[in-house]
Amino acid sequence: MVQVKINEGMLWVGGEAYPLRNISHVGQRVLTVDLGKTWKEFFTHSLAWLVVGGIIALIFDTVGPIILVVVEGLIIWGLVGDLRKPPLYGLVLNTSGTQFDAVWSTRESEIDHLLIEVTTALGRPETAQIVFNVDHAVHGDVINQYGNHNRGKIQHGGSGSGGGR
Repeated sequence: MVQVKINEGMLWVGGEAYPLRNISHVGQRVLTVDLGKTWKEFFTHSLAWLVVGGIIALIFDTVGPIILVVVEGLIIWGLVGDLRKPPLYGLVLNTSGTQFDAVWSTRESEIDHLLIEVTTALGRPETAQIVFNVDHAVHGDVINQYGNHNRGKIQHGGSGSGGGR
């Protein structure tokens, strides 16, 4: 759970503070699983393993077929896990030309409600007061990749913009 508070002209998301007067844009971002990439990786891994595992199964009479089935089962397990991942919804804030992913949730309704409350508070920054709990906040790492090469990793706790690593 992440607590979001608007009080005395400040937007607090967990331990991160954003002055309401400095927020120039509020938006929403959606992250979903890339199904094409997921299926492509599954077929690639399965085909490669069936070739290698088939050779192992032929060489080792008793243990080889068991290894073949177990590893293919793990590949299928990974596919099912990727296909079951829910979409993530994020509240995005722009302040002074810098974009921050303020909070992420698995529930679109939480981010929609938060988006409306923050936008309303921007119209009356000194008088707005609200406390909102994002019960389905997502905690984890956000990895930004630009082009074909990884440029870095950001540790992320579900709120705030994180810190470079």
